[in-house]
Amino acid sequence: MAHQWRGVIAEYRDRLPIEDEPIITLGEGGTPLVPAQRLSDRIGSEVWVKMEGVNPTGSFKDRGMTMAVTKVAGQGAEMLACASTGNTSASAAAYAAHAGLGCAVILPAGKIAAGKLAQAIVHGAQLVAVDGNFDDCLRITRELTDAYPVALVNSINPFRLQGQKTAAFEVVDALGDAPDIHVLPVGNAGNITAYWMGYREYAGMTTLASVDESAAHMEPVSTKVPKMWGFQAAGAAPLVLGEPVSDPETVATAIRIGNPASWKYAIEARDESSGQIDKVSDEDILAAQALLAAEVGIFVEPASAASIAGLLAAAEAGKVAEGQKIVCTVTGHGLKDTETALTGREIDPTVIEPSLAAASEALGL
Repeated sequence: MAHQWRGVIAEYRDRLPIEDEPIITLGEGGTPLVPAQRLSDRIGSEVWVKMEGVNPTGSFKDRGMTMAVTKVAGQGAEMLACASTGNTSASAAAYAAHAGLGCAVILPAGKIAAGKLAQAIVHGAQLVAVDGNFDDCLRITRELTDAYPVALVNSINPFRLQGQKTAAFEVVDALGDAPDIHVLPVGNAGNITAYWMGYREYAGMTTLASVDESAAHMEPVSTKVPKMWGFQAAGAAPLVLGEPVSDPETVATAIRIGNPASWKYAIEARDESSGQIDKVSDEDILAAQALLAAEVGIFVEPASAASIAGLLAAAEAGKVAEGQKIVCTVTGHGLKDTETALTGREIDPTVIEPSLAAASEALGL
């Protein structure tokens, strides 16, 4: 008999560095893996979409936050802190509230989507806005947590990546084996690192960036690992350029990062998997966001659509062989940033009298 999903720590405890700490969970994980037939038809391969926007706070960050907050709470921390472009702040604030901890959010002033900012506020986080970019915020947060009894929960906390790797486990569990290609948006580069860690562990291989090597020596679940494809926004593409971007700019605020914390691991994931990391324009990101909503029924924030935009661009360039099994992760829900999604759209519907005749006339029936 099927059981109710219990959160990623309970579901994958034997593959996570957990001891006897009380688990701080909001039931994260267990997200849908949706077949995208119309995308598949477009590129001639089997495309699946991993919907991370249905996690408790609307993004993939919850997978890592349950691990990070479980660990810091178990060590007696009373306050945690993060730098954020939005999704991390929402997740950290929610999990801190659940654990009864204080939460400080260091964010770039004026550059956070309203939906994400609202989440941090309603969960009770203390907000500090910095006249700078995400990289400035992360530097300050690291200095803060080094100098004061405050726990860092950004993805440089190794337990964050441990939680996030469970998404790769879920993909394999759902499909029966690893896909041929896995496509992700790339900002701070923790997620592509974590997925690669998870895929390697499920294939019985040693891991990158891991604080617990024992899981890699368990019985293999998958027979292979996928090629890891990552896509950055063109205005914030340091991994593509090979050097930090001092003033990153993109409509995809969640990946507006000029100096990724997991840079080294992301490059290793790309190279070891024979994958690629490339860039896509804001125009292509917004077009992919609209296409995914209209043709697949999945509404994502702009950064999430970078994976779809990248796959479409790769297919158009002839880089996608026919018959491949491809998974695209979409990292955050579209309700995180409705203002961007509605830009240029008509949102003033015609008002009719309350009758069937008027409704059918308006609909052209």
